[in-house]
Amino acid sequence: MTPGLPRTDRGRLLLLLALATVVTVFTATVPLLRDWFDLRVYYGSVDSWVHHGGGIYDYRVPGTPYGFTYPPFAAVVMLPMALLDLRTAIAAALLLNLAALALILRLLAGPAWRRHGWYGWALAACVLALFEPLRDTFSFGQVNLLLLALVLTDAALLATGRTRWAGIGIGLAAAIKLTPALFIGLLLVARRWRAAAVAGAVALGSTAFAASVDPDASRFYWTEALWDTNRVGRLGYVSNQSVQGVLARLGETDRAVWAAAVVLVLGVWALRARRAVAAGDWTAAFALTGLAACLVSPVTWVHHLVWLLPSFAVLIRTGRARIAGALYAVLCTSVVWLWFDDASGVDGFLGSNTYAWITLGLLLWLPVGQQSPDRRTGSRSTSTTAAAPSPAAPAIRPASVQPEPSFGTAAATVGGVAATGRPAAPDTSREPTGSTRLPASKPQSSSERASSYTAEPPPS
Repeated sequence: MTPGLPRTDRGRLLLLLALATVVTVFTATVPLLRDWFDLRVYYGSVDSWVHHGGGIYDYRVPGTPYGFTYPPFAAVVMLPMALLDLRTAIAAALLLNLAALALILRLLAGPAWRRHGWYGWALAACVLALFEPLRDTFSFGQVNLLLLALVLTDAALLATGRTRWAGIGIGLAAAIKLTPALFIGLLLVARRWRAAAVAGAVALGSTAFAASVDPDASRFYWTEALWDTNRVGRLGYVSNQSVQGVLARLGETDRAVWAAAVVLVLGVWALRARRAVAAGDWTAAFALTGLAACLVSPVTWVHHLVWLLPSFAVLIRTGRARIAGALYAVLCTSVVWLWFDDASGVDGFLGSNTYAWITLGLLLWLPVGQQSPDRRTGSRSTSTTAAAPSPAAPAIRPASVQPEPSFGTAAATVGGVAATGRPAAPDTSREPTGSTRLPASKPQSSSERASSYTAEPPPS
């Protein structure tokens, strides 16, 4: 039994009520209301395209320069919004994000997910509600959880040897947003040639389909919009926690410097991901890919850091629960916003890039090819020198049995698909946002930050 936790259902319920109260107070006092800014971009762009004869990339949120910046296939996928009013679209986005989060947790927890019961999962829900990237994803009406669910579904297929459909989820995610394309690179590093071919074919086929639906929009996106970072937002804005954001806040604008940094990050990622694959540690391999994607993307807003969730699963699975807890706590604090107005000086360099440092640190030191301490045996099947399990006969390590589930144990089975087997793993993203009506002058509650993309809030 986990020390310090209540042993009766009544005690557990009281603890959950106390935690829920803390979460409610926290979310009511920490600036987080984004007024569905991103969803309004999607809705406004699709509405203008379908009902008013406008182009996908012509729409702008009233009073702002921000509009649609995803590939055209994303707009095609969002076409059903043209049948809804804005409030219904917001409700649908909330339900879809909740469903995606539930699937992500299910995939990460593995076969032992039922063991945690209502208490363990309720504790997990309280903890997740504090995670800033998740808070922003829901409040912006963003799509990153849906993309992460697609990628992890593909990872689960690979992990269990059901390779016939593997690659479809990654391909769709890459066609909707460009950042998940790095997961195709992981398939190549892992020499999963068929899955990589499927992912590439799906991505290209989806892109071609979008081009047939709206040739002009596709031509504009791939020749102009894709290369115009000003459409997304100011690179030096504190919410941009990528390598490019770090350099921009330093005043370094040379593209060659950024490119060199990206090559270095990708080199580290390729080496570590290959080592993870060789050890059969697919959870770590996908986690590393999500980390690298966040770093190399020109723009990684705070809400894109939902791609870090699989990394916390790896840390807990390998007995680094305290480290995971400490890093997770930092990512709940919104600490980077302390340097919203001024990121100069040593404190600005360190503090305004806090989330980027966490991402980089995880990329460099995330444990690879290890299983949880209580599951280690004399078998070499989980050693870092062991050969990766065959896709036809994956090894799934059952989660260790704990008499009393809690969030800690629930998260521990987020490696439940073991280091030895083929875990389901994660992915990334980025882009702008908009609305069909002028957003509130202070969409982030007590803050004046309008969205992750705005250097200045939209005018009232």
